[in-house]
Amino acid sequence: MDSIFNRVSVRKYQDKLVEPEKVEQILRAGMQAPSAYNLQPWEFFVIENADIKAKLAVSNNVLQAAKNSPLLILTAYREATKVPEYNQISLSACMENMWLEATSLGLGAVWLGIAPFTEHMQKVDEIVNLPAGLKSFALLSVGYPLRDKKVSDRFDQTRIHYVK
Repeated sequence: MDSIFNRVSVRKYQDKLVEPEKVEQILRAGMQAPSAYNLQPWEFFVIENADIKAKLAVSNNVLQAAKNSPLLILTAYREATKVPEYNQISLSACMENMWLEATSLGLGAVWLGIAPFTEHMQKVDEIVNLPAGLKSFALLSVGYPLRDKKVSDRFDQTRIHYVK
């Protein structure tokens, strides 16, 4: 549970690659996420290519952190599922699992949103050359943090409402 309370958004990284075994562990965590009807609609694209990262970074301002990221993991979903309305919800659980696992491995990460903006999704699909039938959802930027970042306590009692 420590990773939940220690997770922060990290956008600046050391010039150090993420070890393959840690990449696999992050991907395993993503695949352990719950999904609607257990359809597991996700596909993963591990991006280390500097040219592709640079193109992603300029495709929209939200993705600027992609340029200097040692590792990007693009999550995409299969359009043709039993309940496509739930694909993005399932991918959200997957992204959170990967982010928390990265934190537990001593890495920094940040979720870079793409969906639900169709124009952004199409640009990323083209840049990464996604196969037909897949739609990009989000990027997880991962690496060794350049510096420690302070964790803030977000608990707010005023946001809790008991219905009896």
